[in-house]
Amino acid sequence: MFRSMKSDIRAVFDNDPAARSVFEVVFTYSGLHAIWAHRLAHWLFRRKWFTIARIISQISRFMTGIEIHPGARIGRRLFIDHGMGVVIGETCEIGDDVVLYQGVTLGGTGKEKGKRHPTIGNNVFISSGAKVMGSFKVGDNSKIGANSVVLAEVPPNSTVVGVKARIVKRDGVSLNKLDHDKLSDPVIELFRNMEKQIEDLKTEVERLQEEVQRQNGGVQSYESKSV
Repeated sequence: MFRSMKSDIRAVFDNDPAARSVFEVVFTYSGLHAIWAHRLAHWLFRRKWFTIARIISQISRFMTGIEIHPGARIGRRLFIDHGMGVVIGETCEIGDDVVLYQGVTLGGTGKEKGKRHPTIGNNVFISSGAKVMGSFKVGDNSKIGANSVVLAEVPPNSTVVGVKARIVKRDGVSLNKLDHDKLSDPVIELFRNMEKQIEDLKTEVERLQEEVQRQNGGVQSYESKSV
């Protein structure tokens, strides 16, 4: 148990440059508190002390703003930065060295029984506000962009962004032309395409207006000569 706690503290220092001392981390990091409370709740849950386990998880939720179901399986060195609004469902499985930011949801998409939450591989990075919904796997070493909505499996070594999320990088190779700080955004691409179409339409309208004016000028000139 103490070895696990020590590795959890080490994960904070590895991922947060603002961490200054062990004392500060132990007493002020809500993500760390939520993980430790979950380890106790999960231990009780596996021994069928369901109600006590849920009570502990609810107390932890009240104190930290992070909701982790006691049934969720969490690997080593999980780091939850800030953490407010993080939700982790009952059948969710999280590998080692995963990083979650505030507002992340690892949830289900229905009321079916059995496995209904995602499986997160090792060394996965999930940015603020991302929603990973459903029973599928996010592969090792993958990254999920902020506010993305992931509804399908993510291959290993991939970067996904957008609503609905799509893969923009795999094995270090970009899959589209955009490269905004090495994390492409399909929404920006959509707006750029719309902007180009609007400019093309404005150019066409101006051309038609000039043509109509020329035609009207020719008609007026002909009428003047006839008179």
